[in-house]
Amino acid sequence: MINRAELAQAAWKKSAQSDQQGGCVSVANLGTHCAIRDSKNPGRWFLVSLPSWRAFVAGVKRGEFAPEGSRETSREG
Repeated sequence: MINRAELAQAAWKKSAQSDQQGGCVSVANLGTHCAIRDSKNPGRWFLVSLPSWRAFVAGVKRGEFAPEGSRETSREG
């Protein structure tokens, strides 16, 4: 079980896609799990397994979660 002390010591990485108002996601690799939080509310977080996180990131890179009609999902060109 992950405790708050471990999360306080974790190396949180902020998304490169954060906006100017500070709205972004931070992720900490905890070995077998990743902790994910909203950088504006660091006291609230959730855990996912490392394989689940990797699958999610791979899906994002493939454009699986891009809005319909966006450049990422367009099959034109």
